[in-house]
Amino acid sequence: MNVKRFEENPLITPEDVKPFHDNHEVIGVFNAGVAEYDGETLLLLRVAERPISEDPKRVKAPVIEFTNGEGKLRLVELHIEDSQYDFSDPRSVLYSSDNRAAYLTSLSYIRIARSKNGRQFTIDDEPFIYPETEREAWGVEDPRVTQIQDTYYIQYSAVSPEGIGVGLISTKDFSTYERHGLMLHPENKDVSIFPEKINGKYYTLHRPVPKGIGQPEIWLAESDNLLYWGNHQYLLGLSQDGWDNGRIGGGAIPFRTDKGWLEIYHAADKNNRYCLGAVLLDSDNPAKVLAKTEEPILSPEAKYEVDGFFGNVVFTCGVTVQGDNVRIYYGASDTSMAAADLSLKEILSNLTYV
Repeated sequence: MNVKRFEENPLITPEDVKPFHDNHEVIGVFNAGVAEYDGETLLLLRVAERPISEDPKRVKAPVIEFTNGEGKLRLVELHIEDSQYDFSDPRSVLYSSDNRAAYLTSLSYIRIARSKNGRQFTIDDEPFIYPETEREAWGVEDPRVTQIQDTYYIQYSAVSPEGIGVGLISTKDFSTYERHGLMLHPENKDVSIFPEKINGKYYTLHRPVPKGIGQPEIWLAESDNLLYWGNHQYLLGLSQDGWDNGRIGGGAIPFRTDKGWLEIYHAADKNNRYCLGAVLLDSDNPAKVLAKTEEPILSPEAKYEVDGFFGNVVFTCGVTVQGDNVRIYYGASDTSMAAADLSLKEILSNLTYV
């Protein structure tokens, strides 16, 4: 596969973003949703900020507390020698007894970056989407953006102590927006709504996370109104061995080709190495898988993809398509944003039909 990584990569790094909170540092700018609006390419960046701790033996965990309906940032201080917690994962603090998340070490929100050419971006000073409900007390993450006529629907992970659900927001101007609550309850994520109705129904990809029987794999759901989703169908699963044997989930918003709906998705192996693949779905019945790539179309190879806050990761939440060119914007190592151009014809020619 001929992958043309941008010479400018990484396009946006933590050093390019001023922290929104006092006494915090930006540790990640990644997994951006992508939209084209008013002649610009917009990246809806997931910005992760971590409280600065002056004491190396203390970890500060940020939480938005809601009292009287108003959210306020609170920092919880934890000592690394406290045996009830496991501090081995830099992203979260776990309970030692049962491996459940006790806190996250950073708070994520969504900030917009804007570009006329899709390469050089300016970043808004203020957050666009910030935690506003109890279901977002630990942050909002990994947005996808679906344009349906003149409205943009933003799907994102809403994180709280109760789990990760999927929030839905709509906007027409990327200045103001309307909240629609949780479209899918925990534990679920990696939602990508198709950009048009198919036989009178809206469809979305999603990734439930079974805790007992089952695996983290891709499902499909349908809706009459974009708010309430049902008729869930299993779509695409893990392989027994190889690059996609750990977990799998939707990535970019699916787009229509003359062969069917093409979805650029992510998968991780059992060593948590994240790559991107492609799957082709039937134009009239997206529950039918026609073909998929047996090997990744994009793998972590460049230094900024291999080394970072959580290395060996390429993860997309959005693409733009112009003719034969598929431009993939992706998070690299949970740290920065990068982009690469691929040929649509070449992606389609690398599919294996099932």
